[in-house]
Amino acid sequence: MIDRRRFLELWHRLDVTVRDLPLGLLLLALSFVPALHSQGTDLGGVAPRPFDALAVPAIALQCLPLAARRRWPVVCLTLVALGFAVDQLHGYHSLAGIALPIALLSAGAHLERHRHATALVFSAAYVPLAVTLSRFGSGETPSGFVTFYLVLVLVWGIGAWLRSTRAAEAEHRLRVAEDTRAAERTRIARDLHDVVTHHVTAMVVQAEAARYLTAAPDRLDQALTAVTDTGRRAITDLRHLLDLLNPDHGTGPGTVPAGGLLTLVEQTRRAGQPVEFTEEGTPAEEAGSADLVAHRVVQEALTNALKHAHGSRTSVRVHHGEREITVEVGTDGSGSRAGSPDGGGWGLAGLRERVDVLGGDFSAGRRTDGGFVVRARIPAGSPS
Repeated sequence: MIDRRRFLELWHRLDVTVRDLPLGLLLLALSFVPALHSQGTDLGGVAPRPFDALAVPAIALQCLPLAARRRWPVVCLTLVALGFAVDQLHGYHSLAGIALPIALLSAGAHLERHRHATALVFSAAYVPLAVTLSRFGSGETPSGFVTFYLVLVLVWGIGAWLRSTRAAEAEHRLRVAEDTRAAERTRIARDLHDVVTHHVTAMVVQAEAARYLTAAPDRLDQALTAVTDTGRRAITDLRHLLDLLNPDHGTGPGTVPAGGLLTLVEQTRRAGQPVEFTEEGTPAEEAGSADLVAHRVVQEALTNALKHAHGSRTSVRVHHGEREITVEVGTDGSGSRAGSPDGGGWGLAGLRERVDVLGGDFSAGRRTDGGFVVRARIPAGSPS
């Protein structure tokens, strides 16, 4: 037995005309039920008459075109209106007259082009029908024709409102999708900056130092080994980042790279930067994105220390609290090329945005002694 979800999937795969056909068939069948004869719309007061050979095509002309009400709304409305005119002029007053407001509603909701022209044409066609019915009928006042016309206008307006609502929802979904893609591209760009800049900076510094170690083979070998290890870690981190783009890998954006903060510190030390590392407290089990953001703050700050204050004493202090993680990375500015980063690009500005998104605080600036310090307070437990 096919379950309900499977049935709905199969149903929505069918062509829209096939899905709309049952409504027309149902209305056609009900129109020929004897108890429902002459129970439909009566416009113009034409004397009722029993169904004859002409009643069958008149009713079919009103019901069957409903299958095309979404695919070809103008064709549907034209055929239904012709069948309705025949129905009223011959006094059948069948239940099939309900098809006219249905066709109007569908035209207002699904007609994409020439909507105003279509409304004017059918409004103009209503005038001769009303005149003809007033001659053949008895007792219908002009106000009755006007009232019926206003009802049809209201039905058209409801269809137009449904169309505009659907268009607004589609535009909103498009904007949300574009914003999501833009945010994802921004996140990927920041991660690429964090990973590539840190590792490549360390490799450049280590390679520069190796140039002066040709007289000391042991130290040269250590320097080249450090370059190799850093390159391998860069490849691993890049693979991890690219895995985030593939949902089949099942990794999420909130995953801290293997090794954590200690690996960052050791790598920076091997690049020739003296780093004092202090980590207090126990990381929360449900830290959310806070761990990753703290990792990125330390990573960017150490990268800037290598680039702008190579050889300066650098301190890294990380405190894990119950509700937040605090990070402070400072340099004393005594090394070569000492100075502060400009804060542009994806570096400190990107970190500030990351921390702000989680509701934390971020600051980066010069020390009074000429060094540079980066501080961040990151609420723990924030969603990724």
